[in-house]
Amino acid sequence: MVTSVPDDVPDVLAPARLGPLTLRNRIVKAATFEGATPDALVTDQLIEYHRRPAAGGVGLTTVAYLAVAPEGRTERRQIWMRPEAVPGLRRLTDAVHAEGAAVSAQVGHAGPVANAASNRRPALAPSRRFSPLGMRTTKAATEADIARITEAHGEAAKLAVESGFDAVEIHLGHNYFASAFLSPKLNRRRDRYGGSLANRAAIARAAARAVRDAVGDRIAVTAKLNMDDGVPGGIWLDESLQLARWLQEDGTVDALELTAGSSLLNPMYLFRGKAPLRQFAATFPQPQRLGVRAFGGRFLIEYPYQEAYLLESARQFRAAVDLQLILLGGIADLATARRAMAEGFDFVAMGRALLREPDLVNRYAAGTSSTSLCIHCNRCMPTIYSGTRCVLVDPAPLRVAPPDRDA
Repeated sequence: MVTSVPDDVPDVLAPARLGPLTLRNRIVKAATFEGATPDALVTDQLIEYHRRPAAGGVGLTTVAYLAVAPEGRTERRQIWMRPEAVPGLRRLTDAVHAEGAAVSAQVGHAGPVANAASNRRPALAPSRRFSPLGMRTTKAATEADIARITEAHGEAAKLAVESGFDAVEIHLGHNYFASAFLSPKLNRRRDRYGGSLANRAAIARAAARAVRDAVGDRIAVTAKLNMDDGVPGGIWLDESLQLARWLQEDGTVDALELTAGSSLLNPMYLFRGKAPLRQFAATFPQPQRLGVRAFGGRFLIEYPYQEAYLLESARQFRAAVDLQLILLGGIADLATARRAMAEGFDFVAMGRALLREPDLVNRYAAGTSSTSLCIHCNRCMPTIYSGTRCVLVDPAPLRVAPPDRDA
């Protein structure tokens, strides 16, 4: 941790440009699934979830997750982008704008991370494989599926503009649809979407192109990109660096938010710290609860937590591309955010720290705090089933949405 930065380093609390957008500072509320849409439409709870960090001083808050197709949801209570969702989303963006912040829509397709049992539709993947998320076998996406999903990214982006969003974040990480195609482990195809990196990257690039063509320069376009999957045989830095270069050459995105891990195979690789097995198990009925407690450690693998734990990998992207970069992963201290600026990053993204203290950025600006009270216990993670929150602050959900365990 550095204690000072050179005078010419951008001020993390000063206004900054993101594509065509001017943000009041360089701190982004990262997309963290809210668990606040029981009917797959905007609720007052979802609006309040984003209004609070907006009032608390962030430059940009990110709504997660807005699927581009109904089968692209991780479970059926998530919003999917359609005309019926626009009025509620407009209420949300108006509420965020009233607090002086900007707001981004994270769009994408969950692919093999989708819960087929919940969605009552097959989960689409590069290749067939058993998915423990829905206890079903995924369906290998056809070329018609791929074309439809690519086009749906553009249509979702148009609806985001209509809804008043200032930016769109394309989900290219965590082994969701585009990310699964990038993974050599998950993509065993022998057609034009498998084999070489150029083939495996075609969907990610096409989705980004569809979004850019849909919105032009009216709003900012970013992409959440896996640096590595954290899984043997998954994508690694050499390939993800090349994809970053291609996205820059394509001119489709204004910035990359750098992430890691697989929601399908290794989710804790992104979060780091303790895995709240007991709390996750409590969201399941018996006998699954006993199974999660007994064997969940094989899925929720614990990794040591430290500040800016993705920085070492992200440095390689800073050296490789000229795109604006958003540093994610274990950023809770103002000194860490300033360190990111000193190392050439343009923005920092916070998740858990802002769940603990939605007004943290205002505290930074006022000089009353320089570090988050978040203890990285990860007990917020299981609350996605009942309204995502810090349990140390909000022990009970604002509105209970029972876990979706339909078979």
